[in-house]
Amino acid sequence: MHDLSFYKNKKVFITGHTGFKGSWLCRILLTAGAEITGYSLGVPTEPNLYELAGIDKNINSVIGDISDIKKLENAFIQAKPEIVFHLAAQPLVRESYKEPAYTYETNVMGTVNILECLRKSETVKSFLNITTDKVYKNNEWVWGYRENEPLDGFDPYSNSKSCSELITHSYKQSFFLNRGISISTARAGNVIGGGDFSDDRIIPDCIRAAKKNIDIIVRNPNSTRPYQHVLEPLFAYLLIAEEQYKNIQMADWYNVGPDECDCVTTGNLADLFCKKWGKMKWTSIANKGPHEANFLKLDCSKIKQKLEWKPSWHIEEAIQKTIEWTKVYFDKGNIEQEIDREIEAFRKE
Repeated sequence: MHDLSFYKNKKVFITGHTGFKGSWLCRILLTAGAEITGYSLGVPTEPNLYELAGIDKNINSVIGDISDIKKLENAFIQAKPEIVFHLAAQPLVRESYKEPAYTYETNVMGTVNILECLRKSETVKSFLNITTDKVYKNNEWVWGYRENEPLDGFDPYSNSKSCSELITHSYKQSFFLNRGISISTARAGNVIGGGDFSDDRIIPDCIRAAKKNIDIIVRNPNSTRPYQHVLEPLFAYLLIAEEQYKNIQMADWYNVGPDECDCVTTGNLADLFCKKWGKMKWTSIANKGPHEANFLKLDCSKIKQKLEWKPSWHIEEAIQKTIEWTKVYFDKGNIEQEIDREIEAFRKE
């Protein structure tokens, strides 16, 4: 059972709250009774989970660029947060090849800006920077990367997130060792779940194909990724932020990913989607796009041992839940009710 009582009436600041993960996180915290301020650009897609799940009606939302330090500082001062989750980012590998300068500006200077707000704050006790499993120097190993492996992402997105990690480490050492503010980073795997309408992601591509009743196109069917339902890392983030709020010794750098059995190829993932959806198939095309890692796994021993965390849903259940959410959406059902139902089901694991 995942207990959220800690977050009742806590003041929480979330950057990137209008995105896919940010929207799910807001909804979880709303069910917990937290007082939420979100800071983000406008909704990233149309349609989008943020509006579908009614989050825009229930939190203090500030629309602004993470690169706008003055606006960010003003929102931070008004919110007086105790807990901060930093999710704002340019999150796509292929997009980072098209817009490398924007990617670095958002992911690197955005991290500097939120840490500057933290440095000037007298209220924050717990800060978590959400990065990615792609921060590591990728050697195409068959075993999982550990938190002490070298950070050196290949592409502009991955590298900018490596920089974000290093910036966080530097600020922690330079400004926060004697401040009583707990600072951690979380390096999560590839997330799936209902409400992701992004381009260049396998499950949204599957759903778009299902809607059009056409074959799914898979770019890299043999690439292995640590796929997990979006609720897995989000509840891990909440656990990290809570535990380090209570005990600064819990602050650390954490991998958050699925068990070994759920690290599957993109082709396997497409197979599972077709099996669960029914009457669908996929085909691969020659990938003429920019370089992407072929093999990527995480070793999550640290968070399992230090915080007693463990994954709850295997990949088949993650796919099933994603499809259940999507069919409610296709049938114009109650999205707020469905997302809360899935959160409650996950909490009971």
